[in-house]
Amino acid sequence: MGELPPLFDKSIECLLCKQSATTKKIRSRFIKVSEYDTDFCPKYAEGTTNGLFYNIHVCPKCGFAFSKEFSKYFAPGTKEEILEKICSHWVPHSFSDERTINDAIQTYKLACYSAILKKEKHITIAGLYLRTAWLYRLKQNEEQEHRFMRLARHEYEESFSIGDYNGTQVSEVRILYLAGELSRRIGELQAATKYFSMVLEKRKSAVETSIIQMARDRWADIKGELPAH
Repeated sequence: MGELPPLFDKSIECLLCKQSATTKKIRSRFIKVSEYDTDFCPKYAEGTTNGLFYNIHVCPKCGFAFSKEFSKYFAPGTKEEILEKICSHWVPHSFSDERTINDAIQTYKLACYSAILKKEKHITIAGLYLRTAWLYRLKQNEEQEHRFMRLARHEYEESFSIGDYNGTQVSEVRILYLAGELSRRIGELQAATKYFSMVLEKRKSAVETSIIQMARDRWADIKGELPAH
């Protein structure tokens, strides 16, 4: 028997049209992260498969795109809007083969649009925007990277405001940290300082002490860059 390939086929049922189709997934043993950026973007070891490429399932029949974070519930009227704005324009296309970075970006953009029309939680949409920004970083396209970081920050702010992150794996401290770090990366240092300060205010009650330290480090990084009052 030969060695197992990194990718395998998995049948997934579309949340919208309920048709099953095959998509590629990565065997966990082949996902090797060498380090993380300060906004948690994973850097994969050289010669290994990028785990971000296969997070999104795009239904080849109707065009609806989703991740495992999507809920199965469709609010009233959302199915009809998706059918009108995505499915009626969809030319049957499959992303079931090995994906390039451009394929991956296309799947995330489809998922972002699907999530907006479906009225997914802000925390879910934020994660899609952030991962799209990471892919553009890999392509060294700073303009699009910053565009999607700005969109992600807005969704994290909305999530924090209404609390729709409750019941997810994303904590309040992580949301505030990401709002600060994305602000820092797009050059909005006053906003970054505000959010990092909010993180540090929670240091006594926070479980994720590593994020508290990261916020302290980022705050120190930008302290000298702020204009004097």
